[in-house]
Amino acid sequence: MNPVMLEVPDNIETERLILRMPLPGDGRVVNEAIKASIAELKPWLGFAQNLPSIEDTETNTRKAHANFITRKALRYLVFCKETNQFIGSTGFHIIDWDIPKFEIGYWIDTRMSGKGYMKEAVRKLTELALNDLNGKRVEIRCESGNLKSRRIPEQLGYVLEGILKRDELSVDGKRVTDTCIYGMVKEKKER
Repeated sequence: MNPVMLEVPDNIETERLILRMPLPGDGRVVNEAIKASIAELKPWLGFAQNLPSIEDTETNTRKAHANFITRKALRYLVFCKETNQFIGSTGFHIIDWDIPKFEIGYWIDTRMSGKGYMKEAVRKLTELALNDLNGKRVEIRCESGNLKSRRIPEQLGYVLEGILKRDELSVDGKRVTDTCIYGMVKEKKER
């Protein structure tokens, strides 16, 4: 089946959160969170090497919207259910629909970190991938030194399958880094 024809929820609710696909007009609120979090995001994320303009962020969210519709990637913006405040972004950034296999990425507004929000969002996406989207595997990859990012898969029961030594350049291009690969697989049912 062509992935475009797959039913994927535009909105997902958890106990405290609403995850929804990016929409035109979301650039301003996302940009505000990037601006507030730039110091914490810069060591780990390419888009945070320089503060993007609101227009740059709006362009990015519109592209994410288009990718969601075509199922090339499934980004979700995360909002607090009670206040509707933007919290961060997560989603399936790399998808292999033939297997199917999903890689989850995420970042959070620094002002909202430490409350378990991103762990809650990633837990829900993991369930979506393995249960509703018939995924066989979900991965989370991050730089070995990004301890806050590593805590999420570790707390959710992902297995650290390996560390690729001297695997990539840091986002600033100044050093070679190690990449942690965490995985969760859907076990085969015995007949």
